[in-house]
Amino acid sequence: MFTIQTLNTIARAGLERLPATRYQVGEHFDAPDAILLRSADLHARPIPGSVKAVARAGAGVNNIPVAELSRRGVPVFNAPGANANAVKELVIAGMLLAARNLAEALAFVRALQPDAQLDHRVEAEKKRFVGSELVGKTLGVVGLGAIGVKVANAAYGLGMHVIGFDPHMTVEGAWQLDASVQRAASLNQLFAASDYVSFHVPLNDATRGLFGAAALQVAKPGVVLLNFARDGIVAADVLAAGLADGRIGRYVTDFPHADLLGHPRVIALPHLGASTGEAEENCAVMVAEQLRDFLENGNIQHAVNFPSIRMPREGRTRICVANANRPNMIGQLSHVLGEAGVNIAQMHNASRGELAYNLVDVDSPVQPPLVQAIGAIDGILAVRVLDD
Repeated sequence: MFTIQTLNTIARAGLERLPATRYQVGEHFDAPDAILLRSADLHARPIPGSVKAVARAGAGVNNIPVAELSRRGVPVFNAPGANANAVKELVIAGMLLAARNLAEALAFVRALQPDAQLDHRVEAEKKRFVGSELVGKTLGVVGLGAIGVKVANAAYGLGMHVIGFDPHMTVEGAWQLDASVQRAASLNQLFAASDYVSFHVPLNDATRGLFGAAALQVAKPGVVLLNFARDGIVAADVLAAGLADGRIGRYVTDFPHADLLGHPRVIALPHLGASTGEAEENCAVMVAEQLRDFLENGNIQHAVNFPSIRMPREGRTRICVANANRPNMIGQLSHVLGEAGVNIAQMHNASRGELAYNLVDVDSPVQPPLVQAIGAIDGILAVRVLDD
């Protein structure tokens, strides 16, 4: 029986993938096998040593201490692409809000009084809200992952010219991207050509302040920036300066800034990117299935810190080993198993950066002394034994 601690409300469709015959799921466990969460901040709380995996029903993992968990050999799962359609639709809505001055128009209508002058005032004032069409405008998409590709394709379908930039684009993403979407050779080329720029990259040291002073210098005057990725990708001081002098025409974001509340050219939403029933279900189902496959079979898929690895079960017992990615780790592991007289039925190794992971199926039971011997190898981070 596995225990799963939930730190947020998780969609029922996901929890149903964790059957009660094998899982206890709830908020209060002293020593859970895994943690399932959405936005709860794990940086602010101790993570018990019993935790073998952490799964976030969403894409970003800024609320999870990934580096610390990696040192403990704990995979961190997320749900890339599960909320992509929800975010895509919100980005398109954001462009329309900006292009047609819809937020201001709605506020105007809400303030009208239901009197005999209503029709006259509407006709007299509507010229204040004259906007522009998206057709023929250029959208620059920074980051062509699951969301960025959908945004690019949707914008092209609306009649926009679309250019994208992503030096780390996957083969799968390239296949899904519409052939009419142009690839920019650099960010500066994208910024210089775009009427609208939409960001779809994670927040890290490389992307913090990605749109900074240099970007503002080359960007089209009056550019509309759309940030539905992470706060901090657009440098706050550059954003304020660009809005003040008109070089940034609009800023549409899912992350309200205290300094910009009420700004006439800022459209801020309360972090609605993945806030659809469909997206919440998709994310919950994806991570629940990943978590179950890991706990029951040791397989890893969509972990942000460990390599993806999957192997059908064969033999009596499966040993799952997380280790530092160093030379001779497999040799040492095989030697320890051989010294214990344990025959390897099959074995699969995968690595990702500084971390590696091994699935080893053996033909005999694995006793605690052998687990201790494997764990004593320098560089081993975690060892689990799964019986049939």
